[in-house]
Amino acid sequence: MTEKTPSPGGAGTAANDSAAGDPAASRPGGPLPGDGESIVVPPSILKQQAGWARPGEAPRVQGGTKTDEAPQIFASTVRRADTSEAGYDENPPGVGRLGVILGTVLAVLLAGSAVTLYLVNKDGGDKDTTAAKPDAAKTAPPTPSADPVPPIKDSAKVLPTVTGDFGKKAEIQVPGEAADGSFVVKVLSEGSGAKVEKNSWTSVDYTAKDWNTGKDIPSSYDANGKPQIFQAGTDALIPALDQAVVGKKAGSRLLVVAPPAAAFGPQGKADMSIGAKDNLIFVIDIRNANAPDAVLSGTVTPPPADFPQVKDNGKKPAEITPVAGAKDPTELKSHVLIKGTGPKVEKGEKVVVQYTGALFKDGKVFDSSLSKGQAFTFPVGGGQVIPGWDQGLEGQTVGSRVELVIPAALGYGDKGQGDIPPGATLVFVVDILDAGQG
Repeated sequence: MTEKTPSPGGAGTAANDSAAGDPAASRPGGPLPGDGESIVVPPSILKQQAGWARPGEAPRVQGGTKTDEAPQIFASTVRRADTSEAGYDENPPGVGRLGVILGTVLAVLLAGSAVTLYLVNKDGGDKDTTAAKPDAAKTAPPTPSADPVPPIKDSAKVLPTVTGDFGKKAEIQVPGEAADGSFVVKVLSEGSGAKVEKNSWTSVDYTAKDWNTGKDIPSSYDANGKPQIFQAGTDALIPALDQAVVGKKAGSRLLVVAPPAAAFGPQGKADMSIGAKDNLIFVIDIRNANAPDAVLSGTVTPPPADFPQVKDNGKKPAEITPVAGAKDPTELKSHVLIKGTGPKVEKGEKVVVQYTGALFKDGKVFDSSLSKGQAFTFPVGGGQVIPGWDQGLEGQTVGSRVELVIPAALGYGDKGQGDIPPGATLVFVVDILDAGQG
C-alpha cells in the first residue's frame, strides 16, 4: 500500500522483538557489518508503517503492551571507550571527581534536612503541616481512558448489506438507521484454508465505509493498494482487524461493524475524516494464514549441479551439501526449489519468511529461523538485511522456496559476522510465506 493509501490498524511489529519485529540481532546471520556509530530508531518512527495508530497513543507492540521510546534497532560494530562519571576519557581511580562532589552535596542536603526536622518537631511535633500538602483542586484531572472493546457478536438489529465475491472490492450499502454500538463479526462466506490462530501471520484485503457519513475509507482494492499483513490477536492493529480474524479460516469473507472502541476510540481519525463517534464498516477477505513456525511444501525442482544440494527437514533447518571444489561465485545466483503461485514480491513490501543459512564452503549452518520457531519479517529493498536478500527475493512469488548463493560482496564482506568468516560466500534456503503492507 502506498503512502497515499492508508492501511487499517496500528503500528506494526516490532520491532521485535518477537517474530513481529526486525531487531538487528534477529537478522539472518546477525547485525549488518559496518564501522559507524550506533543507529537508534525510536518506535514512533518504526511503528507507523501500518498507518492507523490511534492519534496520541504510543505505538502498539506485539502482545498488546505499549512501549516507551526505547530503541528498537541497535546496529553497531564499534564500542565507545569507557568514560567516567564526569565524562573523562578514562575511568579515574576510586569514586572519581564527580563522586567526591556529589558526596559533598549529599552531606550538605542531609545536614539541612536534619535541621529542618529538628525545628519542626522541637515543640512536640504538633504544628500544622497541612500547608505542605498539594492542593488537590489545582492538580490536573487524569486523562479519561478509552472505552473497553465490547465483546464480539455475530449479528445486530441492523446490519449493512454487502454484495460481491471474495477477492474483489465489495459493495456496501449503509442502512438508514444508526448503528447500535455492537462489535459485529459475521462470516459472509467461509473459506477452506488454514484457521487463523493468535500469533498467526495473516494477510487480508478489505473494503471499508464510515457508517455515520456513508463515505468510503481507502481500500486495499484501490489503485496501488496492497493486502495488510500482521500477526493476529497481538494488538498490532485496531481490534476491527486484529481481533476480527482470529478463529476464522483463510479464504473467508467477513462483515465487521466496529464501534469507536473497536476502531480509533474517542479521538477518531481526523486525517481520514472519521469522527470520535463514528462506527466503521469493514468487509475483510482473509487471504492467507501462517503459523509462526509454518514451512512450505510442494513439488521440488532440484538445483543445478553447480549449486549446493538441499535436503528438506520439515520444520528443522535444511541440510545443505556443498559442491566439492566449487569456486566462490562473484555474482548472486538463485534457484527456485518450489514455485509458488502467489503474487510477485515487490520492493517495499513486507515479507514473512523462514530461512536456513549455511557457508558455501562446507555447508555449516550458521543461522535458521526454524531453530527459533519464529518466521522472520522485513521490507524487501529496505536495506534492513544483506543486499543478497534484498536483490534475490524481489520478484519471486509468494509460496516459493528459493535457494540463494550470495557472494561476500553482497553478504558480510571482508569483515564477516559471528560464525561467518571474512570473505565468506553464503547459501540461504528461503520459504516466502506471504507478503503485503506491514
